[in-house]
Amino acid sequence: MTTAFIADLHLSPARPDITAAFSDFCQQHQHLDALYILGDLFDAWLGDDDPSDFAAHIKAQLRQLSAAGVDVFFMPGNRDFMLGQRFADEVGLTILPDETVIELDGEPVLLMHGDTLCTDDVDYLRYRAIIQHPISKFVLRHLPLSLRMRIARKLRAGSASKRPNLSQQRLRQMDAQHQAVLDVMAKHQVQRLIHGHTHRAAIHAFYANGQKAQRIVLGDWYDAQKIVNPKRYSGIYKK
Repeated sequence: MTTAFIADLHLSPARPDITAAFSDFCQQHQHLDALYILGDLFDAWLGDDDPSDFAAHIKAQLRQLSAAGVDVFFMPGNRDFMLGQRFADEVGLTILPDETVIELDGEPVLLMHGDTLCTDDVDYLRYRAIIQHPISKFVLRHLPLSLRMRIARKLRAGSASKRPNLSQQRLRQMDAQHQAVLDVMAKHQVQRLIHGHTHRAAIHAFYANGQKAQRIVLGDWYDAQKIVNPKRYSGIYKK
């Protein structure tokens, strides 16, 4: 069985190069048994009623994967938490809640988007609690589509160049905190965690629950203005 994990593609109409890389990925991985998308597939997604050609293209790519027999799973991120059941039904994917445990290689593995691990980023977590509250999501969902699209464009524009200009202190604040990792792994009694969000692709080895443990961080699919090899930032597991 072959399972793949990806995250933080931040697809948007403004980055056709990333969209092309995703399309190539979908075409080349129709042999997968399962694909897990751990959030921020989109740079901004504020409604399943998006009628754009861009949205239709991404849906078509995912639909081809599911039609080929790939079990596609999606865990909302902080940029696409508004992606809902209508989208899932159209493309044939399953939406997972944050902190989902699956079995991989005969062992339980915890999957997360990863933003809740950034416990030093207090302002962000406060904002997250507000914007992802069911009432806020209800209000967003019922705004006129044109207004939601304008909000989405502003979100994309605001995020386009922020990260390269952030201080090292701010970047550390935005990273996953080790104690938060230990706490969530103890909560679910797992020795392996896979997540995205931080854009710091790495495999961390440490001890948790009194045993050897592993935290696999999926990276984004681009470096500044240059696409990198998506395989570097995707987890492929075979059993």
